Amino acid sequence: MSQKRRDVWITGIGIISSLGEGMEPHRAALNDTSGRGPVLDRDALAPYPYHPMCEVDLSAQIPRRGDQRQMEPWQRYGVYAAGMALENAGVKDNADLLATMDMVVAAGGGERDISVDEAVMTKLAEGASLGDRAILEQLNGDLRPTLFLAQLPNLLAGNISIVHGVTGTSRTFMGEEACGADAARIGHARIAAGQSEICLVGGSFNAARPDMLLVLAFAEAALRGEWKPVWEREANPGAVFGSMGAFLVMESPEHAKARGARPLAKLTGIEADRCARKPGEAGEIAHRQWQALSPSTEGKPLAILSGASGAGAATAEERAFLTSICDVRPDTAVRATGTMLGHGMEPQFLLNLALAALTVSDGNIFPPRDATGLEKPLSGEVRHAIVTGWGHWRGEAMALVEAV
Repeated sequence: MSQKRRDVWITGIGIISSLGEGMEPHRAALNDTSGRGPVLDRDALAPYPYHPMCEVDLSAQIPRRGDQRQMEPWQRYGVYAAGMALENAGVKDNADLLATMDMVVAAGGGERDISVDEAVMTKLAEGASLGDRAILEQLNGDLRPTLFLAQLPNLLAGNISIVHGVTGTSRTFMGEEACGADAARIGHARIAAGQSEICLVGGSFNAARPDMLLVLAFAEAALRGEWKPVWEREANPGAVFGSMGAFLVMESPEHAKARGARPLAKLTGIEADRCARKPGEAGEIAHRQWQALSPSTEGKPLAILSGASGAGAATAEERAFLTSICDVRPDTAVRATGTMLGHGMEPQFLLNLALAALTVSDGNIFPPRDATGLEKPLSGEVRHAIVTGWGHWRGEAMALVEAV
């Protein structure tokens, strides 16, 4: 006999981005109707704009200077957001509970030595080949050791354990946007199956990295030139990357009730898959995921928080899928969160889960920021939100978040 799956509540949220730290600054910025645009830095990495991290007093969540110094920026953002989530859930500094709390983290690679990269690429641009003695000597002598500690992706989870005392089981996933969805999926599945009672799930990303931008620019995934909202980039496609950290505390209702915690929302289900992105493949996956998650939302106002990056083919195909949904569901409102927050790779899906929880908790979706007509106002109380997470290159995910 199969065991009945349990509900999974979201009882804590920690988010930090260019819009500020915590739920209130994000709620205020996204609901602003005065014409406020996104926070952008157009100069530091020109001609590629990006969304920089807001000013943060790291000591509020990472009190020891020594801990701060040994972390790269993306790790600081993650540890900070994790502390906010624990605080919001009412479990920070509860040593007994934190000792049993599980953790699932989505992480990218460490930062590269930019000066070495620049020197090698300059030689290549001047006509050298990768087999030349001078380049081989430079690579051999100047590159950081492969296992340089600050570069290990699982150091984010390690630093969270050190700073905040979360010492239950720990898993770290890598794999750009898809790993964020899988981190949430695994955390949700373990609680639903009774294998975990409370779990900290999240990730972080630093957009102010020339090395990361270089890779994404070579892949023609980064927006070059004038910024526009996500759905308005058809003539000049590309992602505008955004620094962010996003962590959620997921919990079984029984565990939350026992300690007197109230839910922000219910995470009903998560679907994740991937394909080779042949024409139409990602759309087929999205339709299957929609059929699995959407039946309970029929006839009710529905928000869809899209993680579309703005990168060419993926964004165009997701738009076609969302348009097909809106054509048969006029009670649906689509919002591309990347317009205001940028694209955060590993934590993008997780941040959108947090925003979906805020949406159903508040009962309304923030105003549209799109001149193409895909994003429209929505009337009625919003108690259901779908989150989509299409990677700029691979990975398709979807989740359903509902009010409790």
